[in-house]
Amino acid sequence: MVATGTFDLLHPGHIFYLNESKKLGDELCVIIARDANIKHKPKPVVPEKQRLFMIESLKVVDKALLGDIHDMFKPIEEIQPDIITIGFNQYFDIEKLKKQLEERGIRADVVRVGGFEGENEGFCSSRSIMQQILKKRCNEEKEE
Repeated sequence: MVATGTFDLLHPGHIFYLNESKKLGDELCVIIARDANIKHKPKPVVPEKQRLFMIESLKVVDKALLGDIHDMFKPIEEIQPDIITIGFNQYFDIEKLKKQLEERGIRADVVRVGGFEGENEGFCSSRSIMQQILKKRCNEEKEE
């Protein structure tokens, strides 16, 4: 079982995603996106080695590793998982991903995990956490 993600500013949505992923298999291996490979959104605030440390420290995670800088499929080829989970808000086209995996000889099922039910009650995205920090802390400094 493999889950992937950036995991910048760890929040309840991440924990939900990893717990739901673990339910689908015996062992959960998490691949953390490398800073250099993140092009579809702003670069993470937390450095990749610290994000790796946080994820590998979680009880639900059996193994965590940084992705490959040049080939995102390389760690998946090495792990040969039965299932790869995708978070509800990850940008992957599942059919395209399945085809790419097949072309590489990886016979994993791809499953999209739903979102955390409490997502409207708090912080379930790194972006919303950063927006609140800016709103509450930066405006607070101006008011003093």
